[in-house]
Amino acid sequence: MLSEQLTDQQGRFYGPVDYVMYNIKTNKLSVWQYYQVLILLLLGFAPSISMAINDQVRLANLPGTSTQQLRELADESDWQVRQAVAMNRKTPSDVLEKLARDPVQDVRIAVCTNLSTTEPVFFILAKDPSEQVRSVVARFEYVSAAVLASMSNDSSTDIRIEVARNWNTDIPTLEKLSKDEFEEVRNMALHSINDRKKQEQ
Repeated sequence: MLSEQLTDQQGRFYGPVDYVMYNIKTNKLSVWQYYQVLILLLLGFAPSISMAINDQVRLANLPGTSTQQLRELADESDWQVRQAVAMNRKTPSDVLEKLARDPVQDVRIAVCTNLSTTEPVFFILAKDPSEQVRSVVARFEYVSAAVLASMSNDSSTDIRIEVARNWNTDIPTLEKLSKDEFEEVRNMALHSINDRKKQEQ
């Protein structure tokens, strides 16, 4: 009976909905159990699914969550859970790299602002198809000069302006941008160069 199978070997399931959700994901439900899923939903268990997702989001946000748990949560179908994993500074770099290619933009943006995100992952995000994601990278205060230099060739004028504005952008890149075809980019690059000179005085 479904109602009797409330826990796995690690005791991770606390109710029938949790059990059902796990077995749907692992393709272990029989035809009869699929019907039981429908019955659960009709009986008003749908809010429990939302509660389960909220619990996963909270777990993904906790600094004490184990690496293995973060890896498992990064594979969850709900994007909000993956976003929380992407924001967690304890998330392993290889998981952040995978989430940097997530189909949901908000998940990728969360990777952009994670202080544990490595330079190779930033290079991936710097070429993201979404201008909004690339903009977050270009504005991030901890992104490296090398990544910003690669973004100085971005097709978006707005992105190049953000690169010229970022304090981490090195002088050679600023000098290159000071010769950009667009006046707004040139002006921002020159402004940043002048700021650096004042800072050195």
